[in-house]
Amino acid sequence: MPACEARGDGISSMTIRSIRRLTPLAAAWPILFSSSSFAQAADTPPAAPTVQLRGIVVTGNPLGSDLMDLVPAVSSLEGDELAVRRGSTLGDTVDGLPGVANGSFGPNVGRPVIRGLDGDRIRILQNGGISLDASALSYDHAVPIDPLVVDRVEVVRGPAALLYGGNAMGGVVNVINNRIPKEPVRGMHGAVDARAGGADAERGGSVMVEGGNGELAVHADAFDRETSDLHIPGYARSARLRAAEPLDAGETEAQGRLPNSSARQYGGALGISRTWADGYLGASYSGYRSNYGTVAEEDVRIDMKQDNFALEGEARGLGLAGGLFHTVRGKLGYSDYEHKEIEGGETGTVFRNRGWEGRVEAQHGPLGLWTGVLGAEVGQKRFSALGEEAFVPSTDTDTAALFVFEERPLNASGSLKLDLGARADHSAISASAAGNSRFRDASRSFTAGSASAGLLYKLDEARTLTGNLAYTERAPTFYELYANGPHVATGAYEQGDPDAAKEKAVSLDIGLKVRREAYQGSVSAYYSRFSNYLALAATGAARDEDGNAVAPGSGDALPEYRYLGVPARLYGLEAQGRATVARGLLASADKLDVALRADTVRGSNRDTGEPLPRLAPWRAGSSLIYGSGPWDARLNVDYVARQSRVPANDTPTAGYVLLGASLSYRFRWNGLSSLAYVRADNLTDKEARSATSILRDIAPLGGRSVKVGLRTSF
Repeated sequence: MPACEARGDGISSMTIRSIRRLTPLAAAWPILFSSSSFAQAADTPPAAPTVQLRGIVVTGNPLGSDLMDLVPAVSSLEGDELAVRRGSTLGDTVDGLPGVANGSFGPNVGRPVIRGLDGDRIRILQNGGISLDASALSYDHAVPIDPLVVDRVEVVRGPAALLYGGNAMGGVVNVINNRIPKEPVRGMHGAVDARAGGADAERGGSVMVEGGNGELAVHADAFDRETSDLHIPGYARSARLRAAEPLDAGETEAQGRLPNSSARQYGGALGISRTWADGYLGASYSGYRSNYGTVAEEDVRIDMKQDNFALEGEARGLGLAGGLFHTVRGKLGYSDYEHKEIEGGETGTVFRNRGWEGRVEAQHGPLGLWTGVLGAEVGQKRFSALGEEAFVPSTDTDTAALFVFEERPLNASGSLKLDLGARADHSAISASAAGNSRFRDASRSFTAGSASAGLLYKLDEARTLTGNLAYTERAPTFYELYANGPHVATGAYEQGDPDAAKEKAVSLDIGLKVRREAYQGSVSAYYSRFSNYLALAATGAARDEDGNAVAPGSGDALPEYRYLGVPARLYGLEAQGRATVARGLLASADKLDVALRADTVRGSNRDTGEPLPRLAPWRAGSSLIYGSGPWDARLNVDYVARQSRVPANDTPTAGYVLLGASLSYRFRWNGLSSLAYVRADNLTDKEARSATSILRDIAPLGGRSVKVGLRTSF
């Protein structure tokens, strides 16, 4: 199945003219109003969607909608496109989607960055449910999800706090698999995926099997991946760093390979469900294990494990509350996460995160012209950090939320639609010093509210205009409140603010989506104004590892960083398009498409004008895509501009151009359907350093590489 990436949100409160001055990206704004527009295939629904998904986006709207009928900006990846595109991490896999970048800490850690927001402002879900880890706490902590066993990824760009809480005020990444089958399965089917190569010399594979008798369905999957130290074009350390901090006599600069970047991940899942005409009920277990080098230090590795248990169900055709509610769905998940930071073979800090979360949604029938969903969430998390290098205390977090989402047409034809919603979240956070003198017993509680109003107007069958205004609040996390210690990953002494207030933002999005037979695409703009953006900012002071004040620049000095609430703004543009430009070039049924894509984001402290950290520079790319029957060939060119707008004590990155290509062939043999592919990346072996990576000066992107793969379905 081809990829399906929807676009369509936002414009800032600035005028169109002022936005156009940002970058050459503005030239793409009028492209969708022309009958000869280029447009992005990502807006096209899957040609052959899987039975359980039915081509409907499940993340952006609890009522379930086609991509063209969604007010939020949603992108998705699945099928052949996902198979060829898969990276070693979730962030690497979705990098390059509209407004989405990879916040990498070397090749083994990649958390998605959406419209310049990362960390606890982006919520990562598995099948719409809980996935506890410690990835938002520190840049060197990986997301325990392997793309090898993912069927579909949906990305909501922009505020999604209405449905998923304040820690989704920047967006949601929902990883979807069929570990709890939702539709009847008859007989047995499955898939085997094997791949090798790439800049990290990957050797990996996965297998999935499902079987059932139309009522009882069973799912099983397993994966295993091993990589070597990443091949890089030149030196690991940047020219700037080599000049500023030369190595001691006798030491040699790492070149050609990125030291301590190898990894091994493996795991699997087992799920079972009972399906019937009007619903399903099922349970699953999944396990993930990983051991990877942290790159920042040559002798430090992380040993990680996560166990997930999930219970999920849905009942349709009900007559609850006098027939008012006709569908009820619920999820209950428990996660047990642990990782150990091992230095020189000895365990230092141990992080544990255990918790559960329950969610229930009740969909009601028409109340006049209104249809909608009422829902509730409750959860509990128990986090602990043990060891001499722990920079955060052990904490308990209890949460509860209520939300409502309503939708109605505003005219007789239904071409104009209004979405309204509201959510209230309550959280209680308590910290325990547990004998560590750096911490103290403390507790805080917060009640956060969010509300949104969205309009969708179908100009005609092919074009849809959307707008969304949202107010969101996010309670501070335990580390923004109570951090106090040396953080090895950032090379800083980090301090929280125990008196921190809620983060608050008002966001406005406007977008246009187009879908015609010969071309499809979208353009969007957005603006977010934060009245209290919790930023980790340098104070100019320094401390040693014991927390004592020392002179900046001295031998044992660590720069002091504190979480501060500052006024901030973020705004940007996104555009993409794909169009068929020729047919019958080499065969009667072949065609040649051209795809264009670009995005930009700018963010700053509204008081000082200082840029926000780790923002992706403006990016633009194009692809030539040739298809002829079972063959698909692509040539990709991606330009990433120089990022010189960086805060004090940060470093700029140079611009670069990456050239890539892929070739895939779909065939059948002995009743099996297979996809064979080869993908080449960074064909010119260009040194590239990502502005969204905290390790940009010591960990460049991979060099020239070729990866081959085979996926067979039965």
